[in-house]
Amino acid sequence: MAFIKKTYSDGFFNVSKENGFLPQKIPLERLPQTYSVLQNILERMPVKINNESGYLDKPGAIHKAVKSLPNYFEKVSSETDIMLIQALYRGYCFLASAYTLEPSFQHYRKTGDYGKAQNILPIQIAQPFVAVSNKLDVYPWLDYHYAYSLGNYKKINKSGDHKWSNLEMCVHFSGQPDEVGFIMLHVDINQHSPSLVGSVINVLHALKERNLTSSVNYLKENYQTMKLMNSRRKEMWKASRWNHYNDFRVFIMGVKGNEELFGSGVTYEGVWDEPKQFRGQTGAQDDIIPMEDIFSGVIKHYPKNELTKYLIDLRSYRPKCIQEFFKDLEDTVNELSEEGISFVLSKQNNSEGLCYLLGVLEEIYHFRNGHWQFVQKYIMANTKYAKATGGTPIISWLPNQMKAVMKEMNNVIDLIEINNLSSEASDLYNNIKNKIDKKVELLDHQLDLINKKSFSADKVFELNKKYNLSDKND
Repeated sequence: MAFIKKTYSDGFFNVSKENGFLPQKIPLERLPQTYSVLQNILERMPVKINNESGYLDKPGAIHKAVKSLPNYFEKVSSETDIMLIQALYRGYCFLASAYTLEPSFQHYRKTGDYGKAQNILPIQIAQPFVAVSNKLDVYPWLDYHYAYSLGNYKKINKSGDHKWSNLEMCVHFSGQPDEVGFIMLHVDINQHSPSLVGSVINVLHALKERNLTSSVNYLKENYQTMKLMNSRRKEMWKASRWNHYNDFRVFIMGVKGNEELFGSGVTYEGVWDEPKQFRGQTGAQDDIIPMEDIFSGVIKHYPKNELTKYLIDLRSYRPKCIQEFFKDLEDTVNELSEEGISFVLSKQNNSEGLCYLLGVLEEIYHFRNGHWQFVQKYIMANTKYAKATGGTPIISWLPNQMKAVMKEMNNVIDLIEINNLSSEASDLYNNIKNKIDKKVELLDHQLDLINKKSFSADKVFELNKKYNLSDKND
């Protein structure tokens, strides 16, 4: 059993207190001249390019363009530069999704419903795509880390920060500001992940060494970082207008779980004889909340159902270095105590640390509840298609996890000895303890509405204000 290390790297990502979950270098903006035809298609592909029509704006245009694409299989097979391999993978991810899902998009524009996708990927996309995916040891479909989000940003002001307003996508689907804001905000939030990853690693080492002061300080850092991340996450309402989500949503759909679109799967010409099914790009592939769930003990309360299996399955859609980090993190927590770090803190009489752990759990709740409100507004109020991009039912998997968070919050509340707390820790404890019942009531009320034969997404969303838990500042 391996105790948590200080760094986990694959050459592109380096999970550590220095880099967090962002790449260790800014990704390549474009492919080199040797791949000029592929780069040219990617640049001309978005629905809109400076208000002009791109390939995806015109039915069938992307399929026609791909006919002139050389098969770069031999060339990509010889590449060894990790930065170029990642950029190639990103390019083929976007092209594969655009090529297969363009008919669905055009049908949506006409009818408001997603139509059937193209489920044959031509050899000049399929062979090099699988070759570069094998080099990264990931699935050949649009992913969150190397392709759509964390490996797809460039800075507008090169010396500026990672705020979404200073970021641009290297490759697009819609070409519109709402898509850019939507996915670049994920990079914005992750700019603070170095502090989050560092504090998790440091807390675990401090607990092993029974260093109470360090345990408290690093738990406090984790709590404050999560609070900062939540403030950045709320920028979504400004960065990407909810009623424009469907301008690009269909292009990030996966094959697995979306049989209505893809039938039995996608055939990769010249690679496999049988159709393949891979999950779609989803924010659930982000690493912040899964890491915090393992670290804080929320994972102990995951119910045994298909949705939990899905979350665990998503680990295989992450870079191998992040998979290894998650495994060591879980093993380390279990080595300290199979009952979680709350039990360790309690045994070490560290109620101060438990208060900041409770603060961490509160921020996990707000992160998930905010995401749940995004689902209500960006998806439920916007489309009748009841599947998330990862292929799961949209109205059940987030409540599934919110209940787990609240269970661990109540567990930690019961462990805290309120004597001898600092005034800051005491205020944090009382504020959270006094409001947890409202959180439970809100979710129960929302689920009551949703479980009826017909319901209003707007009424579900309005309940957030009624319980004073609205994520959106009007």
